[in-house]
This record gives sequence, C-alpha cells and structure tokens, in this order.
Amino acid sequence: MSITPFLTGQAFEPEVVRAMSVAFDDVCRSLKLRPRSDPAAEVVAKKIIELAQRGVRDPDALSARVLQELRLGE
Repeated sequence: MSITPFLTGQAFEPEVVRAMSVAFDDVCRSLKLRPRSDPAAEVVAKKIIELAQRGVRDPDALSARVLQELRLGE
C-alpha cells in the first residue's frame, strides 16, 4: 500500500513518496499491521513523514529509524 492517503496537505517529490511508501510497507509488514484497517499504521505513516521532512529519504533508513523509535517508545 502507498503512504499517499496519509500525505494530505504534504508536498514531496515523486521519488520521495516512493521511498516513503516502500518504508511504510516494510514497517507495516514487520509489525504485522494491516495498513488500511489498523490505526497503528497511521502512527507509522506520521513517523515516516516526519523523518522524510527532516531529510531521511532512503527507504531502508526510514524503516530502520521508525522501527527503532517505536521500540524505544515501548
């Protein structure tokens, strides 16, 4: 699934949206989330968007950072 539904009001280059979507899919798969029906998927999307706004654009780096930050919050 694409991260696009969570980008309302956000402007990113197409290649950045692709990288964010790859990271979103990877994190949701790792956490066994169903992106369309699991509210936690929105938390993942917001974290990915936040990191992309700060300049993290590599899908692997985005995935790793999101997973790390979510685990630290446990």
